[in-house]
Amino acid sequence: MSGHAIISGGSSGIGLAIARQLAGSGWRLSLLARDRDRLAEAAELLAADGAMTVRIRSVDVADQPALASAVQDAVAALGPPSLLIAAAGMVVPGHFAELEDAAFTRTMAVNYLGSLYLVRAALPALRLARAPRIVLISSGAGLLGLYGYAAYAPTKFAVRGLAEALRSELAPEGIGVSVVFPPDTDTPQLHAERRLRPLATSRIATGARVQPADAVARAILRGIRRNRFVIAPGWEMTTLAWLHSLLGPLLHRFWFDRVIRACHRQPPTGPMSQITCQPAQDDGLF
Repeated sequence: MSGHAIISGGSSGIGLAIARQLAGSGWRLSLLARDRDRLAEAAELLAADGAMTVRIRSVDVADQPALASAVQDAVAALGPPSLLIAAAGMVVPGHFAELEDAAFTRTMAVNYLGSLYLVRAALPALRLARAPRIVLISSGAGLLGLYGYAAYAPTKFAVRGLAEALRSELAPEGIGVSVVFPPDTDTPQLHAERRLRPLATSRIATGARVQPADAVARAILRGIRRNRFVIAPGWEMTTLAWLHSLLGPLLHRFWFDRVIRACHRQPPTGPMSQITCQPAQDDGLF
Protein backbone atom coordinates (compact mmCIF):
# COMPACT_ATOMS: atom_id res chain seq x y z
CA MET A 1 0.00 0.00 0.00
CA SER A 2 1.54 3.27 -1.13
CA GLY A 3 0.76 6.37 -3.14
CA HIS A 4 0.24 10.04 -2.39
CA ALA A 5 -1.12 10.99 1.03
CA ILE A 6 -2.38 14.49 1.82
CA ILE A 7 -2.55 15.15 5.56
CA SER A 8 -3.94 18.30 7.13
CA GLY A 9 -2.61 18.94 10.61
CA GLY A 10 0.47 17.05 9.49
CA SER A 11 3.04 19.06 11.42
CA SER A 12 2.33 17.50 14.84
CA GLY A 13 0.13 15.14 16.84
CA ILE A 14 -1.80 12.34 15.19
CA GLY A 15 -1.31 13.77 11.69
CA LEU A 16 2.48 13.71 11.99
CA ALA A 17 2.39 10.29 13.67
CA ILE A 18 0.49 8.88 10.69
CA ALA A 19 2.94 10.49 8.28
CA ARG A 20 5.85 8.92 10.15
CA GLN A 21 4.22 5.49 9.91
CA LEU A 22 3.93 5.99 6.14
CA ALA A 23 7.37 7.52 5.64
CA GLY A 24 9.35 4.34 5.08
CA SER A 25 6.77 2.64 2.87
CA GLY A 26 7.20 4.57 -0.35
CA TRP A 27 4.42 7.09 0.23
CA ARG A 28 4.65 10.57 -1.25
CA LEU A 29 3.59 12.91 1.54
CA SER A 30 1.93 16.33 1.43
CA LEU A 31 1.63 17.99 4.84
CA LEU A 32 -0.67 20.96 5.41
CA ALA A 33 -0.58 23.05 8.59
CA ARG A 34 -0.31 26.67 9.70
CA ASP A 35 3.07 26.76 11.43
CA ARG A 36 5.92 26.94 8.88
CA ASP A 37 8.63 26.13 11.42
CA ARG A 38 6.85 23.03 12.70
CA LEU A 39 6.22 21.92 9.13
CA ALA A 40 9.93 22.23 8.36
CA GLU A 41 10.78 20.23 11.49
CA ALA A 42 8.24 17.58 10.50
CA ALA A 43 9.77 17.31 7.02
CA GLU A 44 13.21 16.72 8.57
CA LEU A 45 11.82 14.00 10.83
CA LEU A 46 10.13 12.29 7.90
CA ALA A 47 13.27 12.41 5.82
CA ALA A 48 15.12 10.76 8.70
CA ASP A 49 12.35 8.15 8.82
CA GLY A 50 13.02 7.27 5.18
CA ALA A 51 10.46 9.38 3.33
CA MET A 52 11.59 9.99 -0.24
CA THR A 53 9.17 12.80 -1.06
CA VAL A 54 7.73 15.27 1.45
CA ARG A 55 5.92 18.42 0.37
CA ILE A 56 4.88 20.99 2.97
CA ARG A 57 2.52 23.93 2.69
CA SER A 58 1.58 26.50 5.31
CA VAL A 59 -2.18 27.04 5.15
CA ASP A 60 -5.14 27.65 7.43
CA VAL A 61 -7.68 24.89 6.78
CA ALA A 62 -10.48 27.35 7.62
CA ASP A 63 -9.45 29.48 4.62
CA GLN A 64 -11.28 27.71 1.81
CA PRO A 65 -9.59 29.40 -1.19
CA ALA A 66 -6.12 28.99 0.29
CA LEU A 67 -6.76 25.35 1.19
CA ALA A 68 -8.12 24.60 -2.29
CA SER A 69 -5.01 26.15 -3.82
CA ALA A 70 -2.74 24.12 -1.52
CA VAL A 71 -4.50 20.87 -2.46
CA GLN A 72 -4.37 21.67 -6.18
CA ASP A 73 -0.65 22.38 -5.94
CA ALA A 74 -0.06 19.11 -4.08
CA VAL A 75 -1.96 17.14 -6.71
CA ALA A 76 -0.11 18.87 -9.54
CA ALA A 77 3.24 18.04 -7.91
CA LEU A 78 2.64 14.51 -6.60
CA GLY A 79 -0.44 13.18 -8.38
CA PRO A 80 -3.95 12.26 -7.18
CA PRO A 81 -4.04 11.23 -3.52
CA SER A 82 -4.80 7.66 -2.53
CA LEU A 83 -5.19 8.79 1.07
CA LEU A 84 -6.71 12.03 2.37
CA ILE A 85 -6.50 12.57 6.13
CA ALA A 86 -8.22 15.51 7.85
CA ALA A 87 -6.29 15.68 11.12
CA ALA A 88 -6.17 19.44 11.67
CA GLY A 89 -8.06 20.39 14.80
CA MET A 90 -8.27 22.59 17.85
CA VAL A 91 -10.02 22.62 21.22
CA VAL A 92 -10.95 25.45 23.56
CA PRO A 93 -12.29 23.92 26.78
CA GLY A 94 -14.23 26.08 29.20
CA HIS A 95 -17.64 26.89 30.65
CA PHE A 96 -20.24 27.66 28.00
CA ALA A 97 -21.26 31.02 29.50
CA GLU A 98 -17.66 32.18 29.90
CA LEU A 99 -16.28 31.32 26.47
CA GLU A 100 -16.09 34.08 23.90
CA ASP A 101 -18.15 33.73 20.72
CA ALA A 102 -14.91 33.43 18.76
CA ALA A 103 -14.13 30.14 20.53
CA PHE A 104 -17.25 28.57 19.02
CA THR A 105 -16.90 30.01 15.53
CA ARG A 106 -13.17 29.34 15.20
CA THR A 107 -13.42 25.78 16.50
CA MET A 108 -16.24 24.99 14.08
CA ALA A 109 -14.30 26.61 11.24
CA VAL A 110 -11.17 24.55 11.88
CA ASN A 111 -12.57 21.20 12.99
CA TYR A 112 -15.66 20.84 10.83
CA LEU A 113 -15.36 23.28 7.93
CA GLY A 114 -11.63 22.58 7.64
CA SER A 115 -12.44 18.88 7.14
CA LEU A 116 -15.25 19.65 4.72
CA TYR A 117 -13.15 22.11 2.69
CA LEU A 118 -10.32 19.57 2.45
CA VAL A 119 -12.58 16.85 1.10
CA ARG A 120 -14.28 19.17 -1.38
CA ALA A 121 -10.93 20.44 -2.64
CA ALA A 122 -9.49 16.95 -3.08
CA LEU A 123 -12.57 15.12 -4.38
CA PRO A 124 -11.94 15.64 -8.11
CA ALA A 125 -8.43 14.23 -7.73
CA LEU A 126 -9.61 11.39 -5.46
CA ARG A 127 -11.88 10.26 -8.26
CA LEU A 128 -8.78 9.72 -10.40
CA ALA A 129 -6.89 7.69 -7.80
CA ARG A 130 -6.86 3.93 -7.36
CA ALA A 131 -8.84 2.74 -4.30
CA PRO A 132 -8.79 6.15 -2.58
CA ARG A 133 -9.79 6.68 1.04
CA ILE A 134 -10.87 9.69 3.08
CA VAL A 135 -10.11 9.64 6.82
CA LEU A 136 -11.82 12.16 9.08
CA ILE A 137 -10.61 12.55 12.66
CA SER A 138 -13.49 12.99 15.09
CA SER A 139 -13.15 12.33 18.83
CA GLY A 140 -14.71 10.56 21.78
CA ALA A 141 -16.37 13.96 22.22
CA GLY A 142 -18.05 13.33 18.86
CA LEU A 143 -19.93 10.46 20.47
CA LEU A 144 -20.67 11.92 23.89
CA GLY A 145 -21.04 15.59 24.78
CA LEU A 146 -19.05 16.38 27.91
CA TYR A 147 -18.95 19.14 30.49
CA GLY A 148 -16.47 21.82 29.47
CA TYR A 149 -16.52 20.97 25.75
CA ALA A 150 -19.47 23.03 24.51
CA ALA A 151 -17.28 24.65 21.85
CA TYR A 152 -15.52 21.42 20.85
CA ALA A 153 -17.95 18.50 21.04
CA PRO A 154 -20.49 19.87 18.49
CA THR A 155 -17.71 20.23 15.90
CA LYS A 156 -16.74 16.59 16.32
CA PHE A 157 -20.38 15.49 16.15
CA ALA A 158 -20.49 17.40 12.86
CA VAL A 159 -17.39 15.60 11.57
CA ARG A 160 -19.01 12.29 12.44
CA GLY A 161 -22.18 13.27 10.57
CA LEU A 162 -20.16 14.37 7.55
CA ALA A 163 -18.34 11.04 7.50
CA GLU A 164 -21.59 9.10 7.64
CA ALA A 165 -23.07 11.12 4.76
CA LEU A 166 -19.91 10.83 2.65
CA ARG A 167 -19.72 7.10 3.23
CA SER A 168 -23.13 6.66 1.63
CA GLU A 169 -22.57 9.12 -1.21
CA LEU A 170 -19.06 8.10 -2.26
CA ALA A 171 -19.27 4.31 -1.91
CA PRO A 172 -20.77 3.91 -5.42
CA GLU A 173 -17.70 5.71 -6.79
CA GLY A 174 -15.30 3.36 -5.02
CA ILE A 175 -14.08 6.01 -2.57
CA GLY A 176 -13.75 4.66 0.96
CA VAL A 177 -14.44 6.73 4.05
CA SER A 178 -13.30 6.22 7.64
CA VAL A 179 -14.10 8.18 10.78
CA VAL A 180 -11.71 7.98 13.72
CA PHE A 181 -12.64 8.38 17.39
CA PRO A 182 -9.28 8.71 19.15
CA PRO A 183 -8.95 8.52 22.92
CA ASP A 184 -6.90 11.12 24.79
CA THR A 185 -3.64 11.08 22.84
CA ASP A 186 -0.24 12.31 23.93
CA THR A 187 0.05 15.36 21.69
CA PRO A 188 0.98 19.03 22.18
CA GLN A 189 -2.72 19.87 21.89
CA LEU A 190 -3.64 17.63 24.82
CA HIS A 191 -0.97 19.18 27.03
CA ALA A 192 -2.23 22.69 26.22
CA GLU A 193 -5.86 21.65 26.66
CA ARG A 194 -5.29 20.18 30.13
CA ARG A 195 -4.17 23.57 31.43
CA LEU A 196 -7.50 25.13 30.41
CA ARG A 197 -9.99 22.43 31.40
CA PRO A 198 -12.59 23.32 34.06
CA LEU A 199 -12.04 21.34 37.23
CA ALA A 200 -15.14 19.21 36.67
CA THR A 201 -13.83 18.26 33.23
CA SER A 202 -10.47 17.33 34.69
CA ARG A 203 -12.17 15.24 37.37
CA ILE A 204 -14.27 13.38 34.79
CA ALA A 205 -11.12 12.69 32.78
CA THR A 206 -9.07 11.57 35.78
CA GLY A 207 -7.66 8.12 35.18
CA ALA A 208 -8.35 8.12 31.44
CA ARG A 209 -5.61 6.23 29.67
CA VAL A 210 -3.58 8.48 27.40
CA GLN A 211 -2.28 6.65 24.34
CA PRO A 212 0.94 7.53 22.50
CA ALA A 213 0.36 9.21 19.16
CA ASP A 214 2.26 6.49 17.30
CA ALA A 215 0.00 3.78 18.79
CA VAL A 216 -3.09 5.70 17.67
CA ALA A 217 -1.55 6.15 14.22
CA ARG A 218 -0.90 2.41 13.93
CA ALA A 219 -4.49 1.67 14.89
CA ILE A 220 -5.75 4.12 12.27
CA LEU A 221 -3.64 2.62 9.49
CA ARG A 222 -4.67 -0.89 10.56
CA GLY A 223 -8.33 0.18 10.30
CA ILE A 224 -7.70 1.66 6.85
CA ARG A 225 -6.10 -1.58 5.62
CA ARG A 226 -9.13 -3.49 6.91
CA ASN A 227 -11.49 -1.11 5.12
CA ARG A 228 -13.14 -0.06 8.39
CA PHE A 229 -15.58 2.83 8.48
CA VAL A 230 -15.39 3.28 12.26
CA ILE A 231 -11.87 3.28 13.67
CA ALA A 232 -11.81 3.50 17.47
CA PRO A 233 -8.36 2.84 19.01
CA GLY A 234 -8.52 1.07 22.37
CA TRP A 235 -11.29 -0.93 23.96
CA GLU A 236 -12.84 2.11 25.68
CA MET A 237 -13.34 3.95 22.38
CA THR A 238 -14.46 0.78 20.62
CA THR A 239 -17.12 0.18 23.26
CA LEU A 240 -18.26 3.79 23.18
CA ALA A 241 -18.31 3.91 19.38
CA TRP A 242 -20.70 0.96 19.19
CA LEU A 243 -22.80 1.55 22.31
CA HIS A 244 -22.73 5.33 22.82
CA SER A 245 -26.51 5.73 22.52
CA LEU A 246 -26.96 3.26 25.38
CA LEU A 247 -23.93 4.17 27.48
CA GLY A 248 -24.21 7.95 27.20
CA PRO A 249 -27.30 8.42 29.38
CA LEU A 250 -25.97 5.94 31.95
CA LEU A 251 -22.57 7.62 32.15
CA HIS A 252 -24.15 11.03 32.60
CA ARG A 253 -26.69 9.91 35.21
CA PHE A 254 -24.54 7.66 37.36
CA TRP A 255 -21.09 9.16 36.95
CA PHE A 256 -20.61 12.54 35.27
CA ASP A 257 -23.53 14.25 37.03
CA ARG A 258 -22.24 13.04 40.39
CA VAL A 259 -18.79 14.49 39.69
CA ILE A 260 -20.24 17.79 38.50
CA ARG A 261 -22.45 18.12 41.58
CA ALA A 262 -19.39 17.56 43.76
CA CYS A 263 -17.60 20.39 41.97
CA HIS A 264 -20.52 22.76 42.54
CA ARG A 265 -21.28 21.73 46.12
CA GLN A 266 -19.64 24.79 47.64
CA PRO A 267 -21.06 28.23 46.75
CA PRO A 268 -18.72 29.89 44.25
CA THR A 269 -16.61 32.77 45.53
CA GLY A 270 -15.03 33.64 42.19
CA PRO A 271 -15.11 32.56 38.55
CA MET A 272 -16.43 29.10 37.78
CA SER A 273 -12.91 27.89 37.10
CA GLN A 274 -12.00 28.68 40.73
CA ILE A 275 -14.59 26.34 42.28
CA THR A 276 -12.91 23.53 44.21
CA CYS A 277 -14.13 20.00 43.62
CA GLN A 278 -14.96 17.83 46.60
CA PRO A 279 -13.06 14.54 46.64
CA ALA A 280 -14.34 11.98 44.15
CA GLN A 281 -13.32 8.49 43.18
CA ASP A 282 -10.38 8.22 40.80
CA ASP A 283 -12.34 6.96 37.80
CA GLY A 284 -11.36 6.81 34.14
CA LEU A 285 -13.04 8.81 31.41
CA PHE A 286 -14.86 5.94 29.71
